[in-house]
Amino acid sequence: MRNLVRKLTPQFVLVWYRSSKKKAVNAQLENDKSKGEIISKEDLIQQFQSIGLQAGDHLLVHSSLSKIGFVEHGPKDVVEALLEVVGPEGNLLMPNSPNAEYQLNYIQTLECFDVKNSPSKLGAISEYFRLLPDAKRSAHPTEPVSCFGPDANYFTQEHFGELTPYTNKSPFYRISERGGKILYLGVSFDNAGTNLHTLEDAVENFKYPVYHPEIFEAKVRLANGEEHTMKTKVHNPEQSKKRKCDGLIPLFEQKGILKKVKIGKANALLVDAKGLLETMIEEYNQNGVTMYTPNGSE
Repeated sequence: MRNLVRKLTPQFVLVWYRSSKKKAVNAQLENDKSKGEIISKEDLIQQFQSIGLQAGDHLLVHSSLSKIGFVEHGPKDVVEALLEVVGPEGNLLMPNSPNAEYQLNYIQTLECFDVKNSPSKLGAISEYFRLLPDAKRSAHPTEPVSCFGPDANYFTQEHFGELTPYTNKSPFYRISERGGKILYLGVSFDNAGTNLHTLEDAVENFKYPVYHPEIFEAKVRLANGEEHTMKTKVHNPEQSKKRKCDGLIPLFEQKGILKKVKIGKANALLVDAKGLLETMIEEYNQNGVTMYTPNGSE
């Protein structure tokens, strides 16, 4: 429904709406600040630990800073709190795609994906994180992920050259392979359900046409300045409009791999990444469950 409304609404109305919404959010944050409702890094550390995050975790985070409330030092506090919680033996990952719209529209106008300089369109926290000197960013042009930790190379280095960004060499698959966790901080599957796509590459002959039939050539400038081209598929917008990702939440809760939590003022989801992939494969094979048919085959 959201995609249909977006398609039918004139562009100038969408721009006005987004601007108005941003002003309202900023006003609410300033109101929180004036009332002394300020969230510190120490508050975040305590809350992250209270929901089950711990030293040594491999953690992939999707986020919305404004949903948390007024954070004292903004994205810096969130990132530093997460890094402190997972510790030096853990790995922190964040998707930071330079595209926030349909992949097809993005790839058709892409001149070059610059690993070092193309900014994230997935929020202030992801942009702050990707700019950390020791964070390594994967080189897939549509769905790059940055990682900070001792296994950053394992999570990111083989993403370049994959025909889709969700294969078994992707950070999205490898967070499951390593038994990691996924935190949806102020977001949900509907607007940050990237890991759900690992199902579509993990099974043979996935039954829905999720990819556009054309394969694209994309130029990628690596962190060392070298330029290469690679082939990539992108999602079929017509199929993307049929997603019902949040409809999977009850199933994952029932299976014990997802729990609803709170960080600051943000509703959040904490997910067992390995359990997520295993459950998706099992439920797809047995009951036809997908993000397009969360209640099973229709």
